[in-house]
Amino acid sequence: MLLTTTPSVEGKKIVTYYGIVSGETIIGANAIRDFMAGLRDFFGGRSGTYEEVLRKAKNTALEEMANEAERMGANAVVGIDLDYETVGSSSSMLMVTCSGTAVRIE
Repeated sequence: MLLTTTPSVEGKKIVTYYGIVSGETIIGANAIRDFMAGLRDFFGGRSGTYEEVLRKAKNTALEEMANEAERMGANAVVGIDLDYETVGSSSSMLMVTCSGTAVRIE
């Protein structure tokens, strides 16, 4: 399954448009991650624990979207848009959503 943020695939012809597909995931950040991120915020540097959570959430949302497109008969998703939000009473949950257009390319 080809996934791209561009509206088309260079050198390929879109032969069928199946419609909009999406994927969503919500992942909680636990107390240890929060503590470690707080230290990183205080001392500076990157937070590898949060970066890993972000990657995992993004990949899960993209996989969910690709599975939906495949069920429709598509072999690609074009025009993908990713969005990141915090949710929950204390913004302790990370929500990643993605959407795009399921297509069949030659």
